[in-house]
Amino acid sequence: SRRRHRQSCSSLDTACQALSALGYFQTLPLEIFQMVLNYLSVRDISMLSMVSKSISSHLVNYISSSSGNRRLLLQDFHNPQLPSKRGGASIVEHYRSLGLLLKRCTLLLPTKDRLKYIHRILSEVSCFKLNGCPSPLQCSGLQCYGVFLQILTAGWDELECHRVFNFLCELSNLPRKVQTVVSSKPGSARKLEVRVRLYCRSVLLNHWVHRSDSAFWLTRILKPWPIVNQARLLYIIFGPVSPLDGHVVWQKMIEGPTDESCLKGLAEAIKLLYDTEAREWTADDVISLLDELSVVPREWLLENSARLLILSGNSICFTFLASKAVNGRALELARLMVFLTLVCEKDLYCMDWAVKMMQKICKVFATPGERNNFLQCVENAFAHMAMDMLQAVLAGDRDAEDSSFFNLFHLMNAQASFHKEILYLTMGATTTT
Repeated sequence: SRRRHRQSCSSLDTACQALSALGYFQTLPLEIFQMVLNYLSVRDISMLSMVSKSISSHLVNYISSSSGNRRLLLQDFHNPQLPSKRGGASIVEHYRSLGLLLKRCTLLLPTKDRLKYIHRILSEVSCFKLNGCPSPLQCSGLQCYGVFLQILTAGWDELECHRVFNFLCELSNLPRKVQTVVSSKPGSARKLEVRVRLYCRSVLLNHWVHRSDSAFWLTRILKPWPIVNQARLLYIIFGPVSPLDGHVVWQKMIEGPTDESCLKGLAEAIKLLYDTEAREWTADDVISLLDELSVVPREWLLENSARLLILSGNSICFTFLASKAVNGRALELARLMVFLTLVCEKDLYCMDWAVKMMQKICKVFATPGERNNFLQCVENAFAHMAMDMLQAVLAGDRDAEDSSFFNLFHLMNAQASFHKEILYLTMGATTTT
């Protein structure tokens, strides 16, 4: 009698625990429970998953079901402007909410098991794969995948994020595809270059709020490769592309002067790696990478190199120029200094910036003789460039935009403004003394 009473109490306690974990959902059949979920937004379902472990388990089963897949895995990626049918949110916002839902549902699982489960859920979405979509430039699939992963992994420590990166590399075969594009002749694998660029940017790089996170993922992409390949890969990911077909334009920096829009992505990436948040990069690493980048695929026009230095910021620009001064490359440094003044003139930067930069560079030289030689090289570079441009104008070597004449015009103005700032500086110092 006492034993039966004890058993009945035990079974009653178990039922009470299950009821308390599921609440009123305990009385509903599974089919009705899933019908109720269809009336909730994805964000509401993610809130519900935090109620109890039992609820979360039911939701995991729902997500894995065919009805859950149809409801949650929207695939209208080729109409990114159209809102989803539920709630009016864009498809990108839908996958942001889905990332939060799966983050909460898998909270108690080890990282390896979480990744396997999520891959099992998303494996049927072809547009989430590096080579999965036939028209990747018109597809928002990789963007949705990137937003999903960003929400999922936000707050994870570096070891877990390393595992995520390795997992993604294994799924997408990214290292082998990168090996192909960095070792092939530039432009010979144009379609693969576009896919590698889109995958790296849309999935791994574009959605982070904190610079430390962006630096971590960019480091994961670049660090496995030698510096020559790092520069090629950096150009593929951030370099200029054709507005017509999205292909990387390899000759852009070689054929003629370019504008800020073509260099801004490269400059931002360089600044990101130079930042203190990028702990795995030294200043020498970044300067070497920048030096290597300026010969991808062949040596750039010095005007484009100068424009990239200016966009990269004062600290990187000075460090790059100082490295040439320390290594005895005064003639090369002088020509680059002249092109810095030319870019300041063309892009409407203050010329006193160039003068102050030259002042700082002069302090790097060990002896007055080396400094004076550098100053003489600067003046000679101005003269030689003016003569070369004048010869082009006199030879009638003009195109539809008269670029030869305008280059000479800008150089003369740059030289005048540069020397004016030097006169202001020296005469001002003389009058104060």
